Amino acid sequence: MTRRTGVLAALSALLSGCSAAGVLNALVPRETYQGQEDVAYGPDPRQRLDVFKPLAPAGGQPPPIVVFFYGGSWTRGDRADYRFVGEALASSGAIVLVADYRLSPQVRYPDFLSDSAAAVKWAFDHARELGGDVSGIYVMGHSAGAYNAAMLALDPRWLAGVGLAPARLAGFIGIAGPYDFLPIENPDARVAFNWPQTAPDTQPINHVTAAAPRTLLLAPAEDKMVNPQRSTAGLAGRLSAAGVDVTLKLMDGVSHVTILASMARPLRRLAPVLPQVAAFLRLAPG
Repeated sequence: MTRRTGVLAALSALLSGCSAAGVLNALVPRETYQGQEDVAYGPDPRQRLDVFKPLAPAGGQPPPIVVFFYGGSWTRGDRADYRFVGEALASSGAIVLVADYRLSPQVRYPDFLSDSAAAVKWAFDHARELGGDVSGIYVMGHSAGAYNAAMLALDPRWLAGVGLAPARLAGFIGIAGPYDFLPIENPDARVAFNWPQTAPDTQPINHVTAAAPRTLLLAPAEDKMVNPQRSTAGLAGRLSAAGVDVTLKLMDGVSHVTILASMARPLRRLAPVLPQVAAFLRLAPG
C-alpha cells in the first residue's frame, strides 16, 4: 500500500463510519517511539495498558505523562487501535499510556471509572521508572474516554479510591466528550449507566469546582454524536466561571471520529489537534 493510497483508504473508512484504526496504525512509523505492550495495572484481562515513550530524553524537565482513554460508548474499544495517538504524543516528547478498561455489559457505571483511576494510579506509581515525574501527569480521552478522564479530573470520588486526588493531576484534555448527557438517548450508554436509574452525579458538568485542574477542551463545531455546545462549551463555561484555567476550541471540518484521527501522521491536515495538545503539554508537535 502506498502512503497516498493508505491515506485515502483511511479517510474513506472514517467518513463512511467504519473503523480505520488498522489502516491508520499501518501508516504509523514504529521508529519514532519506544514502548512496551500489555502492561497490567490490575488483575482483569481488560486492565492492561500500552506504554509509548520518546526515543531520547528531553533536556531539562522530565517529559509529561499522558494517560489516554479511548471512546466507544463504554461498550467497545481496544488499546491496540490507538497506537496512532501514542505515537503522535510520544514523538512530540510525552510519555503516553493508552489504557483498556472493562466495558458494558460486563460492567456498568462506575466500574469503568474505577478502572480508569487504577490506570492513573499505575502512572503515579511508575512515573519515575518511566522517566517522567509525578507532578506532570495528565488525563486525556476521546468521546466516552473523555468522559472517564473528566470524571477523574472533576469528581474526587474516583481518584480517592486509589489514594489520589484531582489536585495531583497536571491537567485534563477532553476531545469530543459527553459531559452533560441526561436524559440518555444512546442505547449502549443506557445499558452502561443503568438508565433510567441514572443519577445527576454521573455527569461531569455537575462536579466543577475551583479545584479542577488546568483543562483543554476540543470538539468538532458540528458534532453529530455529542452536542458540542451543551457538553464541551457548557463544561468550558462552568470551568471558566469557577476560575479554572480552561482552553476551548471548536473545530471546523472534522467529525466526532476524524477529530481524533487527525492526530495520525497521514491526517494531520484535517485539524490542528496535535499542535493544540502539544502546546497544552508545553511540547513541540512531532
